[in-house]
Amino acid sequence: MREEKKYLVDEAAEHLRKSDYVFVAGFDRLTVADVADLRKLLREKEAEYHVVKNSVLDLAVKRNNLPRIVEDALRGATAIVTGGGDPSGVAKVLEAFSNEKGRENKINLKFGILAGKSLTAKDVIVLSKLPSLRELRAQFLATLQAPAQNFLSVLQGSMRGLAQVLRAQSEKDKTM
Repeated sequence: MREEKKYLVDEAAEHLRKSDYVFVAGFDRLTVADVADLRKLLREKEAEYHVVKNSVLDLAVKRNNLPRIVEDALRGATAIVTGGGDPSGVAKVLEAFSNEKGRENKINLKFGILAGKSLTAKDVIVLSKLPSLRELRAQFLATLQAPAQNFLSVLQGSMRGLAQVLRAQSEKDKTM
């Protein structure tokens, strides 16, 4: 392998290694301004967008022992999106960007890999509909707190009821 290609494979393999996910997209209809906007949006999610040659991506995926790529997915211009700790949030950014007015269908999701499992383009879209990791944590925490809050409400209700009975008895005694 030529030295330049080896360097590119090493670089792509490193991007894949440091991320729990990779989304692969075709970008042949994006303008330079579109790519700059997309990179900015992804940066907010701590994700990176990199253009890679299909042969380089194929070798990098094999090097990292990731699921095999369907050959049809490696046609045309290809970019990878990696990084960040919120794959659902990154998928949301890609989906919103591809549906944005004036940018419809300029970027097409080819496939993805999440936690060592292959995802189809439809799977990535479904992932984009899920709550973000932050939202899931908040929902989980609320679920854990609910029984304690309900228990406190019952205790407070009992105390209030007892106080009302004692007050009523006290007023009754005063009137007699």
